[in-house]
Amino acid sequence: MKATIDPRCKRWAAFAAAFILVSCGGSSNPNTAVPDAIMQIMQKPAYNGATWAMQVVDLDSGRVIYDLNSSSQVFIASVRKIFSTGNALDVLGAQHTHVTPVYKQGTVDASGALNGNLIMVASGDLTMGGRANPDGTIALTAFDHNEADGLGNAILSTPDPLAGFDAIAAQVAAAGIKTVNGDVVIDDRLFDPFQYREEEGFDVTPMLVNDDVVDISFSSSAQGALLPFNYRPMSAGFSVQSTLATAAATTDFAVTLNPDPPAVPLCFGQTNCVGEVGGTVPAGVAPPLTNAYPLVRTFRVSEPSTYARTVFIEALARAGVTVTAASVEPNPVALLPAQGSYSSAQQVAQLTSAPYAQDLRFVNKVSYNIGADVTLMLYGLAKNGSRTMTAALATEQSELSSTFKISPDQYHFIDGSGGGDTTANAKAVIAMLRGMQSMPDYATYVATLPSLGVDGSLTTVTDFEADPTLAGAKGQVYAKTGTYVGLSTTTPEVPLLKAQALAGYIDAKSGRRIAFFMTMNNAVFEGFPTVLNAFQDEGEIAAQLWKLQ
Repeated sequence: MKATIDPRCKRWAAFAAAFILVSCGGSSNPNTAVPDAIMQIMQKPAYNGATWAMQVVDLDSGRVIYDLNSSSQVFIASVRKIFSTGNALDVLGAQHTHVTPVYKQGTVDASGALNGNLIMVASGDLTMGGRANPDGTIALTAFDHNEADGLGNAILSTPDPLAGFDAIAAQVAAAGIKTVNGDVVIDDRLFDPFQYREEEGFDVTPMLVNDDVVDISFSSSAQGALLPFNYRPMSAGFSVQSTLATAAATTDFAVTLNPDPPAVPLCFGQTNCVGEVGGTVPAGVAPPLTNAYPLVRTFRVSEPSTYARTVFIEALARAGVTVTAASVEPNPVALLPAQGSYSSAQQVAQLTSAPYAQDLRFVNKVSYNIGADVTLMLYGLAKNGSRTMTAALATEQSELSSTFKISPDQYHFIDGSGGGDTTANAKAVIAMLRGMQSMPDYATYVATLPSLGVDGSLTTVTDFEADPTLAGAKGQVYAKTGTYVGLSTTTPEVPLLKAQALAGYIDAKSGRRIAFFMTMNNAVFEGFPTVLNAFQDEGEIAAQLWKLQ
C-alpha cells in the first residue's frame, strides 16, 4: 500500500470504531479468566506496553463469562455512540421522522411574485434527502466519505446529495411562487450551535448539506498529467481547483488540500470561495483502502446554514423560481421572525425524512461523528428541552443513572460521538447493552450496529478463510467499533493508537446471545496498518467469542 498517512493524529480521532484497553494480566476470578486463544491475540508484539480491558456476559442472566480489568476507566472512542443512539431511540422512537418546512413571509401576487422572504426551518435531518435510496433507506458505503481525508480514500454513495433541496424547491414552485422579491433564510435555531471537535474548528447546526462536506472525486491519469476530477455538490457557494498530477510509480500518494485540514475554509458566504488540491500520486498504483480509483478527498463546509441557503436558492432556480437576492452571501438571520411564530397557513413546502431508525443506522454503521453529536442534541431537546451540548450531556447523565443504573463515575463523555479522551469502564458499557434489551425498539437498536463481515465498519474486518472454524461468526456479531489515535502524554510527539474498541452483541454458536465489550489502549502507532491490524485482531476475538460460547 503506497500511501502517506496524515501525521496529524487528531484527524484519526474522527474515525470512530474499535476495541479495549487494560493490561493483559488476566482475571482475579479464574472462572471468568479470558481464554488462551484470546489472550494470545492480546499479547502479540504489536501490543507490547498496551493495555486491554474486556467483559463478556450472558445477555439474559447477566452472568459474567469473561472479565479483564472491567472496573478500569479506558478509552472507548466511538463505542460511546451506543449510549447516545440508544437513548435517542428510546425517546424519539424508530418511526419518528424529521420534517423540514419552508414558510413564506409576505403575500404572493397574481404574477406569482412573493413580496417577502422564504424561510427554511432546519429540523436536524442528517441527510436532507441526500442519501435516499429508492426503497426509502439511507445509502451507505463500506468506506464513508466523512473519513476520506484521514483514511486516504472513500467510496461515495450514489444518490444526489441535493435531492432533498430539489424536492422542496419543486414544491415551492407548485405552490405558485415564481419569484421571491425578498431573501431566502435558513432558520437554524432548533438548538444552540456547538463546536465540533477542537481540532476541526467549526460549529455544528441542525442544518446539514452532504454531511457538511464537499466531495472531490479524482480519476486516474497518465504519468505527468493532471488527474481529471469532479466535485459535489456543484454550487457557487464553494468550488474546487486542482493541480494534482500523476508522478513516477516510485512516489507516494501525497495529496494536499488548501485550506489544509483540520483548518476549514472561512470564505463561505463570499463569492469565489475556492478549495485547492495539489500534490502527486504514483503512476499505475491504486489508491489506498479501496485499491481502486476514484480517489476521494473532502473539504469541510464551515458555515452550514450559509451554504444551505446558497444550494437552496440554486435549487429554486432549477425549479423555475427566481430569487432577487444574491445567492452567495451570509445567511441573513436578522430577517428571522420570533422562534416558533410560524403559521401553518404560511407553509409552502416540507421535506419529511426517512424513519429515525435509518438515521441511527447511518450513525452506527459508518460511525458518523457529526450525526452522533446531533443525535445527542435531538435527544436532549426531546427529553428535557436541552438546547446546549452541556445541557444535553447532563440530561443523558440523569437518564443513564435512573434508567440504566450507570453511575457518572463510570464514564467521561464530552460529546455524543466519542471525541477526544472519552472513557468508560467495561461494566458501564455492558450495563447499557443489557438495559437496551428491555426497550421497545431493541431489535432496531441491534440492527443499527455494524455486522461482522457483512456491513458498516465491520465489513472487511475478519479473514474467515484463514480459520474456517470461525466462519460461522459472519453475520452473528453486531457491534460498534471505535478508534482513537493521538499523541502520547508521557513522550511528547509520539503517536499512539490510544484506543481500538468494540462492543455489542453476539449470537453465539451455542444459540444464546451474549453482550461484550473490549478495548486496547496505547499501542505504538505506525500508520494505517496499525489500525487495520488491530481491527482484524478484534474481529478475530469477536469470532472466537462466537465459537467459544
